[in-house]
Amino acid sequence: MRSARFRRVRRASAIALVSALTLTALAACGTSSSNDSGGSEGGGASDPTAPLDPNTKVTLTIDCMPPAAKAAELKEWKEDVAAFNKTYPNVTIQGRSTPGQCLEPPRFTAMLKAKSQPDVFYTYFTDLPQVLDNDGAADITAYVHDKSVPALKDIDPNVLGSLKQDGKLYGLPTSNYTMGLLINRKLFEDAGLNPDAPPRTWEEVRAAAKKIAGLGKGISGFGEYSAKNTGGWHFTAQMYSLGGDVVDADGKKAAFNNDLGRQVAKNLHAMRWEDDSMGRTQLLAWGDLQKQIATDKLGMFLAAPDDIAYMVQQLGATYEKFGMGPIPGGRNTLAGGNNYVIKKGISGDKIKAAIAWLNFKNLTVGKGQFDWARIKADGLPVGVPQPNFWLNESKTKDDAARAEHATMPVANFKTFTDNPVAGKAEPPKAQEVYKVLDNVMSGVLTNKDADVDKLLSTAEAQVNQVLAHQ
Repeated sequence: MRSARFRRVRRASAIALVSALTLTALAACGTSSSNDSGGSEGGGASDPTAPLDPNTKVTLTIDCMPPAAKAAELKEWKEDVAAFNKTYPNVTIQGRSTPGQCLEPPRFTAMLKAKSQPDVFYTYFTDLPQVLDNDGAADITAYVHDKSVPALKDIDPNVLGSLKQDGKLYGLPTSNYTMGLLINRKLFEDAGLNPDAPPRTWEEVRAAAKKIAGLGKGISGFGEYSAKNTGGWHFTAQMYSLGGDVVDADGKKAAFNNDLGRQVAKNLHAMRWEDDSMGRTQLLAWGDLQKQIATDKLGMFLAAPDDIAYMVQQLGATYEKFGMGPIPGGRNTLAGGNNYVIKKGISGDKIKAAIAWLNFKNLTVGKGQFDWARIKADGLPVGVPQPNFWLNESKTKDDAARAEHATMPVANFKTFTDNPVAGKAEPPKAQEVYKVLDNVMSGVLTNKDADVDKLLSTAEAQVNQVLAHQ
């Protein structure tokens, strides 16, 4: 669902009104978009293959500047704008900040329909169809090459693929994630389990969960979601882990009412009712399991690595408490992330300036979001295994710097990093599909007499209806 923590917010209803704050990096000559140089999208006065002329005057509005409440992140943003302007003094960056959250569904949809998105706007990997349906994204294929993005060859093609449709590129990535098995190392040790060797199969998960739940004191061995679309999200992840899917390759029909779907549902039902290893409180959503594992009441659950930083920064846990392994089953894992898309209709020079900024801020090892020495000095976490979309030499360099400046025991996540599982994108109409699949998860976790075949059959019919209205 999204990368970084904000992906979970997309599952909830809107919780905050949007306000805008503007940070302007003043250029030497002019700060208004009325001073922008010409050049049509995709050509005209601006050759996509030519580098951005440092003397070109443009003003860029950019989504998701850190709010004042995130002082360290905002400091780094301002520093990056100043550093960028040393090379491009006539590019004015106007950052827009949304207090509370960067992106929430009603605002995002309304923005697209009104064509009021900034020149460079934040999306999740799953948002591209909606953006294109609203004719909101510029085709930047010709503008993105090894001169404008020198590390292009080292970006995971699966990550870039999430920003493509019909062979055309519409955005550049900011972060990515894949799900794994997050564990509480203390509870593993208390139960006589090895925290450096998290379970690698669902059979091992079930056995470990029984041992951890056997500690008593209200401790659950394994936790799962079953509400607010998060249950369907995790049902999808479990299907992927076994080599299955929830929607067929054409995106037209449900693909979970089969032996693998029954295996997922029946295993969870057995853990809940036969083993009593999942706790009696169910209908959980994002945030609930994080609180449980952070307070030593839960042994393990499926998660993305950014949950670790959230639990330390927001819930007061310590990094030493957690470890991580690859998703059990290991056939595939659910992948996601976030990125920036460039608004359709802006000038070619603006597109070039936008790519130059995104390259500096998000796609250069050792700079911007990958300046780990600065991030550590600013008291922000370093060492979480993701985002990490690098390959080849860039990966080697970034991994070394991340380890050098780590603020957490990176060895605790070694099983996860050393055993990567191929990421698989979320299904079409993901949120609507997840809402339906919540009923399967809640059914098996709240009803001892649940009819698994009926739950899957009913969900199949409902998902087919969802997919028929694309």
